[in-house]
Amino acid sequence: MKNKLLVVGTMAYDAIETPYDKVDRILGGAATYISLASSKFEVDCGLVSVIGDDFENSDLKILTDLEVSIDGVEQVSGGKSFFWSGRYHDDMNGRTTLETQLNVLENFSPNVPDSYRNAEVMMIGNLHPGVQLTALNQMSGKSRFVILDTMNFWMDNFRDTLDEVIAKVDLITINDEEARQLSEEHSLVKAAKKIHAMGPKYVIIKKGEHGAMLFGEGKVFIIPAFPIDQVVDPTGAGDSFAGGISGILANANTIDFETLKTGMIYGTVLASFTVEQFGTKSLLQVTSDSINNRIQQFRDSTSFERNEK
Repeated sequence: MKNKLLVVGTMAYDAIETPYDKVDRILGGAATYISLASSKFEVDCGLVSVIGDDFENSDLKILTDLEVSIDGVEQVSGGKSFFWSGRYHDDMNGRTTLETQLNVLENFSPNVPDSYRNAEVMMIGNLHPGVQLTALNQMSGKSRFVILDTMNFWMDNFRDTLDEVIAKVDLITINDEEARQLSEEHSLVKAAKKIHAMGPKYVIIKKGEHGAMLFGEGKVFIIPAFPIDQVVDPTGAGDSFAGGISGILANANTIDFETLKTGMIYGTVLASFTVEQFGTKSLLQVTSDSINNRIQQFRDSTSFERNEK
């Protein structure tokens, strides 16, 4: 029997413009990327989200064909799905949000299906902390491991509720700017220590094209980004990274620092595929062989031997 992974987050449509091209409407959303990435592993993934009746059946079929359960996805009659539009800067690191339409997400109250309330791993995507807390409180007993994503906006406007959520999770994944804001520390090492004190046993600080850092159990693990020829669309890279970690953890018998290191390697590789094409297209084309091949390339490029004289 497969271990269960519960993913709570957004399903959306995006309009994206990069220095290379643009698309007007493409499948997106944190929960979508997380679920697609985690589907590369032997896990029973259940999705909790909200969509409008404009959400294409063909896009739902993409998930169900990969055996992702959508029993927890609420479809609001007459409503429109969450929509985001953005333009990436020339260096592809920064972006400008052109439009955000919350639509059905504005009144979203998650309802976790009974069959996933005992999920071994819970991945809570970037959402209003009140929504995150509602989902957490529906779990029957504490999941073996809970992962949280959040962002600056929630820190600015809903800090008390966010702190309540953070206290209940095992791992938080945020970028370097968010880590500094959350901790009020410039040093990322000091920031991680302060965030540990808030509740999470592990902290992952993402640094975009410069990789990510894992802190926990008194240890630090630093991983670079996987080198690729050209970034076409960075949207979803962070969520694919989280999906890779979630898939590895849900498939593991034991979750510890070493398991998380492995998860970060797979997450980094899955993110590297995601950015090579717009939206979810590249992620959908990924095979076990292509993942393993890139894992080996990653191992070769990051290992070294010390020559003793």
